[in-house]
Amino acid sequence: MSAEIRPARSAALTYAGLVLTPLFWAGNAVVARGTVDSIPPLSMAFWRWVIALAILLPFAMPGILRNLRVIREHLGSMVVLATFSVGAFNSLLYVAAVTTTATNIALINATIPIFVSLLAWIILGDRTRPIQALGIALAILGILAVVARGDISVLTGLQAQPGDLIMVAAVFSWGLFSVLLRRQAVPLPGFTFLSTQILLGTLVILPFYLADLLFFSGGFELTRETAMPLAYFAIFPGILAYACWNYAVHSIGPSRAAIFIYLTPVFAAILASIFLGESLGQFHIIGGMLILVGLVLATRAGRPIPEYRKLS
Repeated sequence: MSAEIRPARSAALTYAGLVLTPLFWAGNAVVARGTVDSIPPLSMAFWRWVIALAILLPFAMPGILRNLRVIREHLGSMVVLATFSVGAFNSLLYVAAVTTTATNIALINATIPIFVSLLAWIILGDRTRPIQALGIALAILGILAVVARGDISVLTGLQAQPGDLIMVAAVFSWGLFSVLLRRQAVPLPGFTFLSTQILLGTLVILPFYLADLLFFSGGFELTRETAMPLAYFAIFPGILAYACWNYAVHSIGPSRAAIFIYLTPVFAAILASIFLGESLGQFHIIGGMLILVGLVLATRAGRPIPEYRKLS
């Protein structure tokens, strides 16, 4: 293979992965919304990670065993990080899907870089330029427009959809994880870190899943219709999206790769329209534009936001 073909093929794989990654993340919201009536949210979160673990552990175990001393030394930090990422983020996302649309989930989810930047300023003391502060403010206005559905009385009367507010809590949780990840860095290879986080996060979810199973939802019936969404959650937005994202970040850098995150709500709106019959309202367009402009200003101006590892 010639030297010219190899870089071209590498670039094609990079950008194909960068398009597939937000598509898989958008699918996470759409499939969750479409199946939340047949699979309880906590069952969805727990079994998603159990399936992912079953796939990853045979490959990850040698690295985990080699780094067992490091894992033990940083176990407290890793449990905290796993709680906010694997444990809380997707669990809250799936709970949000009960009472809000896939489009709203994806729009609010797209503001994760804003929450990372805001919390880095609050917790780590990162300096924020005026134009970045403007971007954060515009993105927050965009979130409010989506949550309020274009009606200010929804906010003043505290009538917002619970799912929208739960989704805000989810992105706050991921932002907190991202900032703590930077402050409490764990010296592990990426794949070993990911696998250990999924293992610990699954253990964090376990008691909540069991309580929900025994006292609330009663679980779900395992059929082809319920097994397929769980397999999708584990393989596509979990393992494959992570692999595509990391390959792209190593190829072209986090700043250029981050631009493709903005495709997530676009894909979610298209998929939700096709498969769920959701329609875009004027507030989606206005809120989406405010979020997009805010993201561009906050993440492309001045010092870049802290890097974060996406596990949605």
